[in-house]
Amino acid sequence: MIHRELLLNGVFLGGPCDQGIGKEIAVSPWDGRRIGTFAEGGWAEMDAALDCATQAFEVFRKTSMAERGDLLARISEAVTEREDELAELLVLEVGKPITAARAEVKRTALTFGLAADLARSWEPESVDLSYDPRGSNYRAEVRRRPVGPVLAIVPWNWPYNLAAHKIAPALLAGCPVVLKPSTAAALCTLSLARLIHECGCPAGVVNAIACPNAIAEKAVRDPRAKFVSFTGSEAVGWRIKELVPDRKVSLELGGDASAVICEDADLDLALPLVLNGAYAYAGQICISVQHLRVHESRVDEVVARLVPMIENLGCGDPALESTVVGPVINRDAVDKIEAVLASAVAGGARILAGGERTGNVISPTLIADVPSGHTLTCDEVFGPVLTLSTFANDAEAMDQVNSGRFGLQAGVFTISPDRAELFIENLEVGGIVINDVPTVRFDAMPYGGVKRSGFGREGVRYTYEEMTEPLAVVTRQV
Repeated sequence: MIHRELLLNGVFLGGPCDQGIGKEIAVSPWDGRRIGTFAEGGWAEMDAALDCATQAFEVFRKTSMAERGDLLARISEAVTEREDELAELLVLEVGKPITAARAEVKRTALTFGLAADLARSWEPESVDLSYDPRGSNYRAEVRRRPVGPVLAIVPWNWPYNLAAHKIAPALLAGCPVVLKPSTAAALCTLSLARLIHECGCPAGVVNAIACPNAIAEKAVRDPRAKFVSFTGSEAVGWRIKELVPDRKVSLELGGDASAVICEDADLDLALPLVLNGAYAYAGQICISVQHLRVHESRVDEVVARLVPMIENLGCGDPALESTVVGPVINRDAVDKIEAVLASAVAGGARILAGGERTGNVISPTLIADVPSGHTLTCDEVFGPVLTLSTFANDAEAMDQVNSGRFGLQAGVFTISPDRAELFIENLEVGGIVINDVPTVRFDAMPYGGVKRSGFGREGVRYTYEEMTEPLAVVTRQV
């Protein structure tokens, strides 16, 4: 069985025989078997981690970009070298299908690699003063100063790459990190912290403390955490913003993403992409397709073609190469999805495919005629459920997408550049994907939402800028 310790100031705490620190059991969401244990800290460990990060900041902030870039490159290479091990743990702990697990590990390596590349190419930004006659005898540049220790709160659904999106830009900036894993994926995130340590990360620069949520909230309030990066639920995210209104935060809080199939869409292209975007990893992605909005002239063809595709999708054991839809994270999650579907059907909705439960697996579900205002139409389901609705014209489609409180990403299928531009100009989201699903994300790009979907942006360069303050430097020539 696997055991993972906390990482504090370069030392691992809470080993299997250590009675001074609590232990929690990790179980597989697929079959319920015990797969390992991990140390769980209290306030003493979190307090010490914040102290260590604060002390490490005074040294780490002064390291060169070249040194940080070398560290980031070593981490990227180590993740690649250990792809199989990391992917297998992801399958065991969170039930991510093996093909998706490998893809996450690859992206994790790319994310650290992006930060390494930025470190190698970094130089102060020059400011052209030629517009002002007074500037003829001056040189101006903008440098970046790290804000200080980062509290990084990581979700269970992407425990490697979403940790990387917080750690990599922090290391690039010169900010130490206190990493708080989800207890549902602590083995994975603590394993990543161990790997980073083994790559020669200086003591105190990356600390990892699995802990109860109450301890994490106390850490959020603590003024030693100069930047709070959180990925998780809407309610918790905005609570964090209320707790620290005078500090920098980054919040990625999910959404209920739409894919729009316009009257001129290429269905041969669109339908396989929608299938994967809605149901891969059992829909447990913030930008999974939750709503399929189809022009009324195409809906019959879409249903006729999509339903058999759904019914033939590989479901079940996440260790199998053929599996697309594995288990949801735990019994509470599957109970909630089952109840939401039952409520929608009681209100007049029709299940066109799926909707059946086997253990923690919900078969991929297509549901139509969901009553207006039902939770399926406006809340994040985080499961393999796709609602189907129609629209008569582009304006109605845009109104449907914009009507909710979320605004993370949207996908639009059309062969018309003018129509694509119309949607780009009018959709109230943080990212728009043309001729693909909203589930597409490239890690170098700014990622985040508007409205209730979040605050700030991820993406290595953009997070780096959030974790630093600009310093204007003006030098008079003498």
